[in-house]
Amino acid sequence: MVVDSTPVKDTPEREARQREAHKDFLWLHLRELPYFRALLRSVEARFYQDIELPAPVLDVGCGDGHFASVTFDRPLDAGLDPWAGPLREASRRGAYRGVVLADGSLAPFPDGHFASAVSNSVLEHIPAVDAVLAETARVLRPGAPFIFCVPNHRFLEELSVSNTLDRIGLRGPAGLYRRFFNRISRHVHCDPPEVWEPRLERAGFKVERWWHYFSPQALHVLEWGHYFGLPSWISRMLLGRWILAPAHWNLDWLYRRLLPYYQEGPRPDGVYSFYICRRQ
Repeated sequence: MVVDSTPVKDTPEREARQREAHKDFLWLHLRELPYFRALLRSVEARFYQDIELPAPVLDVGCGDGHFASVTFDRPLDAGLDPWAGPLREASRRGAYRGVVLADGSLAPFPDGHFASAVSNSVLEHIPAVDAVLAETARVLRPGAPFIFCVPNHRFLEELSVSNTLDRIGLRGPAGLYRRFFNRISRHVHCDPPEVWEPRLERAGFKVERWWHYFSPQALHVLEWGHYFGLPSWISRMLLGRWILAPAHWNLDWLYRRLLPYYQEGPRPDGVYSFYICRRQ
């Protein structure tokens, strides 16, 4: 028998199939989300892969369920969110066994109902974050892990536009730009671990470990993506989808551009922080 040992050529179609089969989170997010959001979410999705989340699992601020549907291999037990529109989308995705419309500070679950909880890039948007943390602790069993990520104190410091303005002596406009970008990002809290740790302890959590991620250079990609991503926003408003052509011929060049940032991992200069806590 003659065996053909000629290597199989990696066509764009073949590469795209391999990315999906091997849970390439960058590709899985990029084909459905604006590229700046896809980059950040794909980096975060990688971190969850080595973390055990015993059932039942609560997702605090689950939104439209896209992140959970891509990141986890099984539906999470409950998704909690105060907005009806995203919850309907989360329900259609099948990312949760059940979704609940409620404020995070008034979760309609009994004490100690859940064995673990996650909250991905949500807590930074909540003014009454202490109440949400206390309520999350209430519905978790003692010893249950709580995993979340948030932008940290370096986020505003590393924005490219404001830093350029600072370098040329325009500190007033630089400050205005930081406030503007923080507002469009809907950030209320961009705090360091020195703020988060006592905040979590007051709510009943103990931080086991944390790390920073997402380099200043990756932040610049995200920052400018808010502006260059306008066509995706228009597509979403008019047609209900962020990406009109989620195919390799349309996205492959962008995938390769983003890949080095996706592969970064934890970094001491990262502008986001990932926390692994445990209910006391």
